[in-house]
Amino acid sequence: MEKVRVNKYLASCGVCSRRDADKLIEAGEVFVNGERAVPGMKAGPKDRVEVRGKCLAPPEEKVVLAYYKPVGVVCSERDAHAGRLVTKEIGYHKRVTYAGRLDKDSEGLLLLTDDGDLIDAMMRGKNGHEKEYIVKSDRKWEDSALERMRSGVYLEELGQTTRPCRIERVGEKTLRMVLTQGLNRQIRRMCETQGYRIKSLKRTRVMNIELDKLKPGEYRELTGKERAELYRLCGLYDGK
Repeated sequence: MEKVRVNKYLASCGVCSRRDADKLIEAGEVFVNGERAVPGMKAGPKDRVEVRGKCLAPPEEKVVLAYYKPVGVVCSERDAHAGRLVTKEIGYHKRVTYAGRLDKDSEGLLLLTDDGDLIDAMMRGKNGHEKEYIVKSDRKWEDSALERMRSGVYLEELGQTTRPCRIERVGEKTLRMVLTQGLNRQIRRMCETQGYRIKSLKRTRVMNIELDKLKPGEYRELTGKERAELYRLCGLYDGK
């Protein structure tokens, strides 16, 4: 880990959010190598960082997982009525959070990480990161319906019009869709505007990360060039 601003360092250690870290710094409760921290000061793994007299351990190396979420698993951390929760199903030894949920009835690629900066960058809709899906409907698709969805359709429940997207027919009832936004149940709502009901929905790609050979319930840690490219696309430096 390279040196970063002290507020980010505190957030990486799990002490608090960056905003709350700024308040601690302004209150004079943060010290770096015995020196009172000021806004903009930086710290790294070799520095002694103290908050209210307690020395912090350097933040651990961040992890990014590609997970095949099965149908029936819920993207939630606290819903007591959800049944199968993704964070419990994956059973990873560190606390990780998903970036971009999939609804209970959908399956496929879900990225999980303990890197808050990566989650933030991936979740910003303005960045237009691609997500690819295989969508199977209840009946044959008409060309006119596909053209309308490609151009963007108004979702009355959300009060928003979807961005233009790429749609390719891969079968009479099967589509490959590439979206650059993540509205709530977006694909299902888009298809419903055209009178179609979705029978199955699988996410196969998020940016440069693909589902590949993962089976439902399996995960893999991202490493090397694949991980570095994900960070690059998010405008972040992975440090590897």
